[in-house]
Amino acid sequence: MFVNIAVVVVVGLLGWAYKAAAPPRPKICGSPNGPPVTSPRVTLSDGRHLAYREMGVSKDKAKHKIIVVHGFDSSKDIYLPVSQELVEELGIYLLMFDRAGYAESDPNPNRSVKSDALDIEELADKLEIGSKFYLLGISAGGYPAWGCLNYIPHRLAGLTFVVPVINCWWPSLPVDLRRVAFKRMFLRDPCVYRLAYYAPQLLYWWLTQKWLLSFTPLEGHPSMFSSQDMEILKKMEGAPVPDQKKTRQQGVYESLHRDIMVGFGDWGFDPLVMSNPFPNGESTVHIWQGKEDRMVPVLLQRHVAERLPWVKYTEVPNAGHFLVHDSVYIDAILRELLLGERPSLA
Repeated sequence: MFVNIAVVVVVGLLGWAYKAAAPPRPKICGSPNGPPVTSPRVTLSDGRHLAYREMGVSKDKAKHKIIVVHGFDSSKDIYLPVSQELVEELGIYLLMFDRAGYAESDPNPNRSVKSDALDIEELADKLEIGSKFYLLGISAGGYPAWGCLNYIPHRLAGLTFVVPVINCWWPSLPVDLRRVAFKRMFLRDPCVYRLAYYAPQLLYWWLTQKWLLSFTPLEGHPSMFSSQDMEILKKMEGAPVPDQKKTRQQGVYESLHRDIMVGFGDWGFDPLVMSNPFPNGESTVHIWQGKEDRMVPVLLQRHVAERLPWVKYTEVPNAGHFLVHDSVYIDAILRELLLGERPSLA
């Protein structure tokens, strides 16, 4: 009798654990009972859809075409205060899109760094923006940009990373440096990074338990912002920014949680040992980092710059994680990317 009861209890606990750890099915845009489709979308070769938004001059008049890769918990509606004067002077066309699982783009259950890079290539082809394009990878949008640099460098006219998130599990990243970086982070975040790498199947359960430590970027706690970040946030009040509800409308697992799992999982390559894919100077690669960034440790970014001398590194004093949302910085970032002008403000 005791054994039978024990078996029933164990089976019940296992069933509860499985149910708690299993994420719900995503609410696909355009499906019955799913969110409506309100933006233009392209259909990819595997049948998925990517939603996009265009800014700047028209494609047929553009001299420079830039694909913008948004960050964590964001979307194609990312706020980029590029001056109209610069857009017209340089003939800039900007293409923003919702990454897989975000806002109105279909989830990809097989999502990886490589698949995100190939999504970008196919988007460019579907919209016929040319054989080469510029790329701007922002924050967590940095890992698809690294994927493009590794898998489709021949398509890049130039690439700029802005405060790109660094995967602490890159094979050649020194262990002692990772430990120092973890100690400088909020206590909860290294726990999430470890889960994403070693036990991603538990991530949904962990992040949905209120009694456990959450993930700082999910909470949006003021302590994660630098003083300049707070100033930029005040300037952004009333500006068109991504609607968080719409960004997450297909489910937090397919948008936010999968972003964490891919960004801090096994990439299949190590950026720190990459050789210059443009040895003849046919394209350039840049990194912009805020010195006071509280989300991406500056010591890690400096290490990347030291390991990859062919990357042009700009560290902005007093700037935090939101420097791309400042009109002065974004104009300087694009001038360097498109014209090669080294910024005087850094």
